[in-house]
Amino acid sequence: MKTVIIHGQSHKGSTYQIAHRIAEKLGGELTEFFLPRDFGEFCLGCTQCFMESETKCPHFQRLAPITKAIDAADVIILASPVYVCHATGAMKAFLDHYGWRWMAHRPEEKMFRKQGVCISTAAGAGVKSTNKDMADSLFFWGVAKIYRYGCAVAATDWNSINAKKRRAIEKKTSAIARSITKRNGKAKPGLKTRAMFFIMRMMQKNGFNPADVRYWKEKGWTGRKRPWN
Repeated sequence: MKTVIIHGQSHKGSTYQIAHRIAEKLGGELTEFFLPRDFGEFCLGCTQCFMESETKCPHFQRLAPITKAIDAADVIILASPVYVCHATGAMKAFLDHYGWRWMAHRPEEKMFRKQGVCISTAAGAGVKSTNKDMADSLFFWGVAKIYRYGCAVAATDWNSINAKKRRAIEKKTSAIARSITKRNGKAKPGLKTRAMFFIMRMMQKNGFNPADVRYWKEKGWTGRKRPWN
């Protein structure tokens, strides 16, 4: 099993530790990136990725190693501490660069057979909205199964988390790892994802963006073919 972790920060705190526990319990090959160290560019809003090709993005080459790792992985883990009740700016800037991969445009068919995990931690509130920031992208990429784990650690560093909370973290990360392992190689998108795909399919039959329309037709998705088959 191949796992990739995209860390929404460069320090190794509670969020890092929890993401690593899941990856370690999954075993296999692990690749990880730290934002903004490994990618820190802001989307320029030039729309070239939408209207022409993702290769026209001025940051395409810098982003390419992460894209390659995501495409090769069986499991994608997005991990971000809570910054003012949302994902870090670095994580948001990273995800902004994949708007062209949303189902409304040109989703990568491999995503419909992958599993994803959203991990967030905070001393108190904000884990739900932070996980949603990341899960929205995984869903619209077409990721077949998405897990969310938000943990209010009641501490500002990993070593300060109390024993009871640590036991809960171990239990939850083990449960997620077991579920992922059970579905590995067999994950298929649920009803909500399929419904969104069919809505986008109808739009692309008479779409306004030639690049998107051409992509869907070449994939055969406006006909009988489906990316999860």
